[in-house]
Amino acid sequence: MARVRGMLARTVSPERPHEVAVSRPSDALAARAAAAGTFTNLLLGLGAVALLVGGVGVANTMVISVLERRKEIGLRRALGATRGQIRIHFLTESLLLSVLGGVAGLALGGLVTTGYALSRGWPPTVPPWVLGGAFAATLAVGAVAGIYPAIRASRLAPTAALAAS
Repeated sequence: MARVRGMLARTVSPERPHEVAVSRPSDALAARAAAAGTFTNLLLGLGAVALLVGGVGVANTMVISVLERRKEIGLRRALGATRGQIRIHFLTESLLLSVLGGVAGLALGGLVTTGYALSRGWPPTVPPWVLGGAFAATLAVGAVAGIYPAIRASRLAPTAALAAS
């Protein structure tokens, strides 16, 4: 292979063999695969940061909701709601908030992906497993982000919550 590489430049351009670059296609393909892998990792990292930011947003919203609705929680507890029912209530709200954000994110991601693919002349395709995985990740982040506020709401004593101003 080294002999062919040395002869190829002189064969293609006998008067200027130094202007001919000879490389193996496998080297170029390896470089292209490495670049694509790096780009994929970059996008995965960006997605992870977006999920983290979304989770912090959901958790913050739910903590504020618990603080603002202490009287409602106290009234429900005084009327007979169990701690488990209060936990389920706030966990459901957290999941609903995550679902709404996830659907908006999926729609926006689908539009951007379709727009980019069409601008490059590629067929716009998003595999269904990607959509399902993104939605499942959104639900998981919403559930994790809602656990602490739900437990905090369920631990409020009815008298203390009703007395809060």
